Amino acid sequence: QVQLVESGGGLVQAGGSLRLSCGASGSIFSINSVKWFRQAPGKQREMVATIRSDGSTLYTDSVKGRFTISRDNAKNTVYLHMNGLKPEDTAVYYCNAQIRSLSQYMGSLPPEDYWGQGTQVTVSS
Repeated sequence: QVQLVESGGGLVQAGGSLRLSCGASGSIFSINSVKWFRQAPGKQREMVATIRSDGSTLYTDSVKGRFTISRDNAKNTVYLHMNGLKPEDTAVYYCNAQIRSLSQYMGSLPPEDYWGQGTQVTVSS
């Protein structure tokens, strides 16, 4: 059973920093792209940052220059470093990953999408 667990959210003042973690556990063969999404109250979920298996990254315009996504393949963990936080960054942040489990690899099956439970980030003005 593969699981994704996020951590690192909290309350921070505008201009502050947080580091979110997304850890994958279970019988994992490989992790492809990993994405951070966020959803603010009354708004649609939006993609914030993506890191592919080759390490290339993609960011939504509103966080470019402030957020950095990185991955530690040895720990099956992806991080979202958030600097210069603004009140409009307040949201529940979710991790999404394409993961192929060992059983999927053995069965020549494609990877599946997994979601974490979300972590709340609140930025006060």
